[in-house]
This record gives sequence, structure tokens and C-alpha cells, in this order.
Amino acid sequence: MRKWAIPSVLFLLCLLFLLPDQGRKLHANAEVDVDAPVDPPKVEDKIGAVPHGLSTDSDVVKRESESISRKTLRAHAEKFQFQAEVSRLMDIIINSLYSNKDIFLRELISNASDALDKIRFLSLTDKEILGEGDDTKLEIQITLDKEKKILSIRDRGIGMTKEDLIKNLGTIAKSGTSAFVEKMQTSGDLNLIGQFGVGFYSVYLVADYVEVISKHNEDKQHVWESKADGAFAISEDVWNEPLGRGTEIRLHLRDESQEYLDENKLKELVKRYSEFINFPIQLWASKEVDEEVPVEDDESSDEEETSESKSSEGEGEEDDAEKEEDEKKPKMKKVKKTTHEWELLNDMKAVWLRNPKEVTDEEYQKFYHSLAKDFSDEKPLAWSHFNAEGDVEFKAVLFVPPKAPQDLYESYYNSKISNLKLYVRRVFISDEFDDLLPKYLNFLKGLVDSDTLPLNVSREMLQQHSSLKTIKKKLIRKALDMIRKLADEDPDESNDKEKKDVEESDDDNEKKGQYSKFWNEFGKSIKLGIIEDATNRNRLAKLLRFETTKSDGKLTSLDQYISRMKSGQKDIFYITGTSKEQLEKSPFLERLTKKNYEVIFFTDPVDEYLMQYLMDYEDKKFQNVSKEGLKIGKDSKDKELKESFKDLTKWWKGALVSENVDDVKISNRLADSPCVVVTSKYGWSSNMERIMQSQTLSDANKQAYMRGKRVLEINPRHPIIKELRERVVKDPEDESVKQTAQLMYQTALMESGFILNDPKDFAGRIYSSVKNSLNISPDAIVEEEDDVEETETESIGKETESPSQTEEEELESDVKDEL
Repeated sequence: MRKWAIPSVLFLLCLLFLLPDQGRKLHANAEVDVDAPVDPPKVEDKIGAVPHGLSTDSDVVKRESESISRKTLRAHAEKFQFQAEVSRLMDIIINSLYSNKDIFLRELISNASDALDKIRFLSLTDKEILGEGDDTKLEIQITLDKEKKILSIRDRGIGMTKEDLIKNLGTIAKSGTSAFVEKMQTSGDLNLIGQFGVGFYSVYLVADYVEVISKHNEDKQHVWESKADGAFAISEDVWNEPLGRGTEIRLHLRDESQEYLDENKLKELVKRYSEFINFPIQLWASKEVDEEVPVEDDESSDEEETSESKSSEGEGEEDDAEKEEDEKKPKMKKVKKTTHEWELLNDMKAVWLRNPKEVTDEEYQKFYHSLAKDFSDEKPLAWSHFNAEGDVEFKAVLFVPPKAPQDLYESYYNSKISNLKLYVRRVFISDEFDDLLPKYLNFLKGLVDSDTLPLNVSREMLQQHSSLKTIKKKLIRKALDMIRKLADEDPDESNDKEKKDVEESDDDNEKKGQYSKFWNEFGKSIKLGIIEDATNRNRLAKLLRFETTKSDGKLTSLDQYISRMKSGQKDIFYITGTSKEQLEKSPFLERLTKKNYEVIFFTDPVDEYLMQYLMDYEDKKFQNVSKEGLKIGKDSKDKELKESFKDLTKWWKGALVSENVDDVKISNRLADSPCVVVTSKYGWSSNMERIMQSQTLSDANKQAYMRGKRVLEINPRHPIIKELRERVVKDPEDESVKQTAQLMYQTALMESGFILNDPKDFAGRIYSSVKNSLNISPDAIVEEEDDVEETETESIGKETESPSQTEEEELESDVKDEL
């Protein structure tokens, strides 16, 4: 027994060591094969196959079927969480009741077009980047798999690396995500998604699981996948057929979105939204064709019998040669057969290459919606299509959008975004050329296609090209002509006499109010243009619109104002403030209104800066009626009035020494008010002072240099001023008169739009005046609060805090009484 005992023990120990190792191997194999299909479907040769596709072996077929049939994230993929804002956006889209789900296709095609634009631009300097074979075909392909309910969109664009997939599809730094979410919460219009750069997420309107397969020249092929549950996964792609380069997006459609597996539906959507995309959009479409096939022996014998019975006995025998030929020819029949082939969906020629006379308004509107990614029902306000010839030849189409973007002026000077696309010989170069149009025209959308600019240079070099200056000059001129034409064609812009002479047509009704709409959306841009563009200042001034004291709430141009000027009027009168309602009550307008002068209302903060640059128009100077220098005819009594109020003005100036008042004068602008405060001609107005003080980084010390000198103007015809003069003559040292003069000055400051330095002092003077009017002694004091009242309120508080105790005591006393 001893002899066998030792070997037995050794054998058992060996088994114990081996068994865990085998278990681990079995467990590992189970993990690897957990998602593998048991019996992958076989692919029949050439049926529905994509032409020029790479040949696939059985392993590739297995991996593809596994990838396509799954709706769960791959076990070995690297998992990530969506950025919080992206998750919010996806929640809105997934839970949206938005009816127009069609937009997902236009967004994916638009993204594919952008990717193709990028690779085509890079190929200008490096032709090898395109590769060879099918990779050189810059196109967009759409395929359907009705059985598996999958819609695929593929492009041969620049593709995405692993980092690109994470950055672009999961963790957008700022992009338009937050801006779009805010817009959605206010307006609920999902149609704007493409304008915010987050159009990809519209796929979740129709799909509950999405795969993005992408191959970049500088990285391996990767798969991005997500079920829109707050997470996404990325893994190296070893399942699918190599793309070569580009991106394929597979949408696993929801049950309620099966309509997008219909070829006719997809054709309709591409025609509607993507007709003007610059790359071919191909659909792998099926169609039925008649095909001749040999007739089987049984069928041919039956046909021969029937033909013999039908033939008449009286017919002569056929030639032996003909019989032999018929016997040699195989019998054929026609059958219906389903075939697949690529069908081009966007065969429309680029609008800008056509003759402007041949393009209809509907085609321009369609092209605008495609170019601007604006698929609302609103039409562009105006457009201009022209060909420029000469030293620099180019074609261009410019559009005025129906609405201004929300952030148009938020980052006006820091933004480098341009809405103008630059093409060179039909090749898209860039939409980042902020030098093609000045900043004040950056609301325009359109494109420029030049034949004279060089193709094979970098964007930086192209930006310095001398031809761009010529293009910019012509574009500005055409843009301003387009806006002026919009005003000229608007019936509301014509004078009353012209309106009576011309009968309104249907076309006029359509154009009615169009310029007012333009001005409300983009008027600030015209004003900024006057400030920035000295060369075109006069042209831009013609486009200015504003309300006046005589416009009855309608907009008026400078030309219309000049046509209504009184004879002898040399200046264009205007006033600045926060609102029209406030300005209409301004004391500065009293005498002007009485004498029937028209005054322009400027209520936009930018107007203050505007009028520092717009000094004159058509040889007429601008005059701010709240500043010195106002001339309203000549009054023969001016000299007498100045002499009679000389003592008062001199005394009042001395009384206001502490207020830094430069002078006290007789006013020629007041009718009903006793006094008003005006500023020097080249200093800040009261409105400008308020604007500058509200600036975040304003410096009070520096502002002191720019403040205009203040002048108190008094109305010599007002009873208060007359009485004040009499009292000053009697006793210049009377303290009550000084207090009254000080109070009147502070009141005039407020009425003139200035901010008081010491509101407490002003309030104190008002209360003293009220006391005096009520015959209350100036020494009367406010009664002090009694301390007893405070203790009473405390005891009341205690009683209210414990009502249950008092109720119990009352109950006890009631019980005692009954006993």
C-alpha cells in the first residue's frame, strides 16, 4: 500500500492544479462567444450586392451579421457618458412629439457633404490623400435593409478618428448644444437643429440604436454606437467590411418609423431638402425589368402542340432550311426580375452657374433653404444673383434671411463666423473667410464662385490674395443695391402722392412692409456700417429708418425728412433717449413742436455712437436738440430778455458753483417748462452718460473728461422764473430762495435725463418743500416709537404660539363650574 500511496497523492495534486486552469479557459471562451450568432445567415452571391464592393469571406459575413443584428453595445467596447448638455438635447429629441421627423435625413446628408468638402479641399494640395479606386469617388450613398429595418448613409469624406468620434458625437465643448436647447425650450422648433451644429442627434427621432462606422486616413476603423440611454461606446472595428475612408451611419429604425424604408419616401425627402448638395447622392434602388429566359422542354412542347392545332391545314409546307433554323434557336420567354442599381437623386445644376433669368423664385427659395439650413416656411426677404466680369471673374448669390440669429450682435467683434461660402471653380474652399464681407453685413447668406482665384494654396495664402479685395468691393456694392431695391419696391416706403398715383397690384401686396421687417431685424447692422465703413457711409445713410414727431408710428427715411423740412430750416433735428414715449414728453421738444418742426427719435443705444460719425447728410447738419447750438429762427426780444434777466442768471450761476454748472442762459427751446439742463455741443448727452455709466468695465475717473459742460437754460416767460427774479432783486441772500433755485436745478436735471449724484439731498429738499406747503415747522421731528407697544406685541405673539394651553384652561374651568 505504501508503494502506491505516494504516486496517488502526487496524481491528485496534479489534477487539482490543472482543473482551475481549464475552467478559466472555458470561462474566457464563453465570454468571447457570448454575443456570437449560433448560425449566421448565408449571403447569396450577387443578389442585392453593392457593385465594386470588396469580396467577403465567411468570417467577415459572421462579423457583419453580428454587428447588424445586435441592438446592444458590444461587450468589449470602451464605454463613455454623454456630456450633460448632450444628454439634455437627446432627451428633448427622443421625447419630442415633433411631427416633422423627416429632417434627420437632410441633417445626415448635410454632414456628409461637409465631410466631402473637407477631403476635397485637402486633396487640392495632396492628391494622394484621396487614395485610389472607389475612394476617389466623392459621393453620398444611401442603402436600405428592409428585413433588418436598417437605413444606412455612407460618404467617402474625411472620416473621423477615435478622438473625433468622442469629441463630435459625445462631448461637444460648447458648440450650439446649449444654445439649441434654450431655443427649443422657448420656441419648440426642432427644425432649427442644423443651424446650431447638432443635427446628428436628430437620428434619434427615428432610430433607437445607431452605429457610426468611420475610417480616417490617420487612424484605424472604429465603431461608435449608442442606444441614446446616456452612454455611448467606441471600439476598433473588426466586424464590418473596411470602408477605405469615410463614414457610414446605420440607423436601426423604430417600429413607428418604418416608412423610411420606402425608396419613394427617401427620394421625395432628398428632392425636397438636398436637391442642391454639391455631391452626387445615390440610392441603391430596386426596379423590375423584363428579362428573356430559355423555355424549359415541357413548356416548349406544349407551345408547339397549341401552335400546330391553330395552324390551318391549307397552308403550304415551310422550307426545310427555315425549319432547321427554328429548331436551332432556343425558345425564349419574358419574365419580371428585380434588380438593384445606383440611382442619382440630385441631378439639379447649381443655381449660381445658371443664367439668373432662367431661375424661378421657387428655385431661389429652395436653394436658400438648402444653403442656410433654414427649413422654416419663411422666404428670404431678398436675393441678388449676378456675374462679375473683368480682372476678377466670379459668380455670386446673396440672400437676406427672414430673421436675424439670436446671437447676431452678442459677439459681434469677436466672432469670425461668416455666412458666405467661397468656391473656386465649383470646388468648395471655405466658409471662414470673414474678409469677403465686412462685419456689418455678416447677416447675409450666400456663396461666391471664382474662376480666377488659385486652387492649390492654403486658406491663409488665399486670404491675402489681391483678388479678394476686388471681390469684397463688388459684393458690398451689390449687397447695398439689393437692400436699397428692397426699400424701393416696398409700397409703404413711397410718399403719399406716389401711393395715390399708382394702383396696388398683387406683387405690391406681397412686398408691402418687407423693408420694415428687414429694418426691425437688421437695422442695427446698417447703423454699425455707418460707424465702420466711411467709404459707403452716404449709401448706408439712405437706408436708415426711424420714427419722428410727424411719422405717426411709421418709419421714415432721411430723404423723406428733408422733403418735409420747413423753409429756412438748415439743420436736421434729432433727440436721443430710451423710448419714444419718454422722448415725446421731453421739455426739449416744447418750442420745436409748437413751431411745427419735425424731430427724429433715436432710441437705440447704438444711435449715440452713430451720430458721432454721421455729421451731415445732403449738405444738412445734424443738431441734437438737447445740446447747445439750437437755432430756431430769430426773436427780436432776445436782447431785451437777456438784459432783463442778467441779474438772475448771474446770481443763479453763483448759487450752483458746487454743482459744476458752466453757465445759466435764457432758453429758446422751452415753452411750458421753467428750466432745462443742456450739454455742450461736443460732450456727452444725458443719454450717453447713462449708457457709459451702465458699462461693466466703466471708469468714473476717465468719464469725467468726456462729460459735456452743463448749462442751465431758463424760460423767461414762466411765472416761477419771473417770481424768482423779483425775489433775487429784493434779497439775493435769502436762504429760502437759494433752496428753491437748488431744487429747481435738480428737478431740471432729472427731467433732462441726467442721474442725480445725491438722490438723498434731492429727496430732503422735496420733503422740506412739502412741509412748507402744509405750514409745518421746519424743526418738527418724527415721533419716537413707544417701547410698550413692542412688549404688547410680544405677549400677543406668545398667546398665538400656544393656543392649546388656553383652550385646556377654559375646559377645566367649565368642568369645575358644572361640578
